[in-house]
Amino acid sequence: MPLINSCIPVAIWNGEFEIILLLLLHMDISLLARLQKEGLISEDSLNRIREKEANRLFSLHWEIRLVLYLGIMLFSGGLGVLIYKNIDTIGHQVILGLIALTSAGCYYYCFRNKKPYSPLKVEAPNAFFDYVLLLASLLMVSFIGYLQFQYAVFGQRFGLATFIPMIIFFITAYYFDHLGVLSLGITNLAAWLGLTVTPARLLADNDFNSTAIIITAFLLGIILLTAGQVTLQKAFKKHFAFTYTNFGMHIFYVSTLAGMFHFEAIYLLWFVALTVGSYLFYQKALREKSFYIIVVSAIYSYIALSYVVIQLLTHLHHFDLGAIYLGFIYFIISGILFIIFLMRSNKKLKSNDRL
Repeated sequence: MPLINSCIPVAIWNGEFEIILLLLLHMDISLLARLQKEGLISEDSLNRIREKEANRLFSLHWEIRLVLYLGIMLFSGGLGVLIYKNIDTIGHQVILGLIALTSAGCYYYCFRNKKPYSPLKVEAPNAFFDYVLLLASLLMVSFIGYLQFQYAVFGQRFGLATFIPMIIFFITAYYFDHLGVLSLGITNLAAWLGLTVTPARLLADNDFNSTAIIITAFLLGIILLTAGQVTLQKAFKKHFAFTYTNFGMHIFYVSTLAGMFHFEAIYLLWFVALTVGSYLFYQKALREKSFYIIVVSAIYSYIALSYVVIQLLTHLHHFDLGAIYLGFIYFIISGILFIIFLMRSNKKLKSNDRL
């Protein structure tokens, strides 16, 4: 209230009483009503402020972006359905030509309208640039995939069908500064590594619970996390760091959990690796004030810890009634502690932010 009382004379003197009250009170209508009762503002002014609040404009930025992204996805999906339904009447060459021309046209538009390259963040030149580039990239990978499926241009080297789009995605992401295309590149990197280390028999049998895939995913997670850290340290496209870290963090945790489940004889070693990773992620979250990293790390760590506890109870009690009761007690207590940990971590991040 002292702040309001001190600002009221200035507001009246400038003739902007209502506007300054709007900014100071952040549209707290109840407080405005109290001020009106105390005679500090008139009823007419209060009604005008209420009318402004009722007719206040709001941003449609994210809604429009969502609609545009959905439009790109629906267009790509609709093109695939159209091709599938009319493959016999249209012809493969016509379809490939249509996809190639559309993708080339989108790339041409992006080259003509892009801003100069910079190792720092480069904003899109207009509202549609990012979506045209995303459409070009999706059509490009569709073209290469269709080419391999229909004409087997790469023969039995299926990895090339993912390796070539991966290289194009990474070059496109850095050249045009596009996070979405970077995500496509990382996804294709994971797919290429999976095809490279996985025998064709495992793919045919749909068996992905193999040692090679788990170890490859573990190494890929570390590589992506390292790429994110190097990106920050070298200040080269620093805004790409979170994308690398996000993918790397999830892949690291999923691979270590898979290692715990698959390598039962040495599951504790995988648990130690996961614990060390969680500690490093927690320190990173504190430095960057990221509650998201804390939540993700806590969830994966809780799953791993619960698996270890269940394994220990199984070996000690062989699933007797005592083990079941101890398991219930563990999940009740650990669930409470889990929530308390998240609440305290959130408060700690907020307090550090104020400091």
